[in-house]
Amino acid sequence: QLQLVESGGGLVQPGGSLRLSCKASGFTLGYYAIGWFRQAPGKEREGISCISITGTRTNLADSVKGRFTISRDNANNTVYLQMNSLKPEDTAVYYCAAALSDASVFNLCRPYAYWGQGTQVTVSS
Repeated sequence: QLQLVESGGGLVQPGGSLRLSCKASGFTLGYYAIGWFRQAPGKEREGISCISITGTRTNLADSVKGRFTISRDNANNTVYLQMNSLKPEDTAVYYCAAALSDASVFNLCRPYAYWGQGTQVTVSS
């Protein structure tokens, strides 16, 4: 069964940091470009980052550029999202997703082939 499992979410104060992890099971994550998207209550899904298969190309949405970093460790079948300088407006459920094409890095990995169940990130004092 193909699965992506996110972890690392939680409650953090404004200005704080979290690192999210995305681990694949049932398939080799290293065959896919991987992205992260988020969805807050009442808001549309927002693609925020993408990393190519080899990790040599990345793309970040303007809303997180300069604060978030995406990286991957193909040997451990894991992709990471390092989130710094978190703001209350970053509060959302965060999902990792496998892209249909490595060429979609420019489009933040959209369209997606698979995605996980998500992990909640809450930024609040």
